Amino acid sequence: MGMYCNECQETVKNVACTATGTCGKKESTSNLHDLLIFLLQGISLYAEQNPEPDRKTGEFLCQGLFATITNANFDDEKLEKLIVKAMAIRGELKANTGSSPAITADCALWSGKTKEEFTAKALTTGILSYSDNEDLRSLKSLVLYGLKGIAAYADHAAVLRYYDDAVYAFVVKALASIPKVLSADELTALVLKTGEIAVNAMALLDKANTETFGKPEITKVNIGVRSNPGILISGHDLKDMEELLKQSEGTGVDIYTHSEMLPANYYPSFKKYKHLAGNYGGSWWHQGKEFASFNGPIVMTTNCIVPVKDSYKDRMFTTGMTGFPGVKHIPDRKEGSVKDFSAVIALAKTCKAPQELEKGEITGGFAHDQILALADKVVAAVKSGAIKRFVVMGGCDGRQVSRNYFTDVAETLPKDTVILTAGCAKYRYNKLNLGDIGGIPRVLDAGQCNDSYSLAVVALKLKEVFGLKDINDLPISFDIAWYEQKAVAVLLALLFLGVKGIRLGPTLPAFLSPNVVKVLVEKFAIKATGQAKTDVEAMMAGN
Repeated sequence: MGMYCNECQETVKNVACTATGTCGKKESTSNLHDLLIFLLQGISLYAEQNPEPDRKTGEFLCQGLFATITNANFDDEKLEKLIVKAMAIRGELKANTGSSPAITADCALWSGKTKEEFTAKALTTGILSYSDNEDLRSLKSLVLYGLKGIAAYADHAAVLRYYDDAVYAFVVKALASIPKVLSADELTALVLKTGEIAVNAMALLDKANTETFGKPEITKVNIGVRSNPGILISGHDLKDMEELLKQSEGTGVDIYTHSEMLPANYYPSFKKYKHLAGNYGGSWWHQGKEFASFNGPIVMTTNCIVPVKDSYKDRMFTTGMTGFPGVKHIPDRKEGSVKDFSAVIALAKTCKAPQELEKGEITGGFAHDQILALADKVVAAVKSGAIKRFVVMGGCDGRQVSRNYFTDVAETLPKDTVILTAGCAKYRYNKLNLGDIGGIPRVLDAGQCNDSYSLAVVALKLKEVFGLKDINDLPISFDIAWYEQKAVAVLLALLFLGVKGIRLGPTLPAFLSPNVVKVLVEKFAIKATGQAKTDVEAMMAGN
């Protein structure tokens, strides 16, 4: 066994990937992820001894965690550079504190070590080293994977110069807790605190996005193509989107969004660009086919990259915390400057227009401000019985055939139900003709996975409007699709907000031990997704 990774929904046999990741992650890359996280823990153990919060350290911890999210960074060389930087930061903090943290193991670089020694070192710093007790290890995993989601949201906000030092302080505390000996009760409290901080991180990013780019508006997005050459931008980073649009304006090159970048079409700041042509394709796992047929260059701004095929490798660019061996990388912007997308634009001018995959439009832009603007109409529809139930079907998409469940649920739900969604899970049903209820579309898309915050805001506001004491008294069900660690952060956020009865699928996380699952079932009534027809009947009955 050269690696051990159980962080995503598609892990082998729902246990762990031990040779090569289902995501395509190689043994060496997995080992580098483990070593980087180990060093981040060491940094945190020193940093928590500093009474004054250090934003610079907090930002680096978030960047390091973000780089280890599933489908983010497959480039060993870039990961090695992060590790070297982590060791330097840890060294500075150690010198400043003058004390040794409660952590053992030599963090020396792998230089001079054999592959076997390196593998052994990685396995002593990975998830299996967190505890011999599978329940304690499971709780620590929940904290770590929730932290990865929080880190992604905090990093996106920091790019827009929005910060929350309390979020950074918690990241330090939680990372430093992983190598410590803590009780199950202490770790359970830390898990719930992770959910609280996830809410804060998503609220921070929501503020950053809306104050920078405007509040999302109801928008019809073209899913066909134009005759100009194009650039396809995927991922989640809206700052990259803005800079690419500005630099490509007037060049004769159109810009298309892909997967989680679709919601960029909803923001007022981007609508002024006439060369924003619409959205191309579906969710992240269709990249192999869709990137090949696009014909032009592709910019991957954040996670959700899959192993790059030769058919488009020479047209692929990564940036931010993403990376893939042999793929061109756009450097980070320097202080006071912007990223340089000139090479992407120049390449686009030499390419053919995208091959059309489909025609038509899809509608989105139902973030919390937009839905609350329709509150009177929504409330009236509920009171009249026109809307019987809301079903939150946000989260991630994935490759497994079992995810057809979410399409089946959407098609099976009665016509008096409304689906609230965010994240790429929506591609399982956002192109279906599900109609509307008195002008209210039956699929209300709030945006990216981080915009799951919008769905929580809407639920809490509806609770207030209807004068209810408990969010669980609303006519609302949660049927969540998960794949990677940002979805874990969203799940923990919902638990912190008191939501019970969440269905989670298509499988429960492999890193949850039977006893931890039992606690989640008893305390929060979490359940696995089942058969679409049966689950729909239960949801309509309020179960």
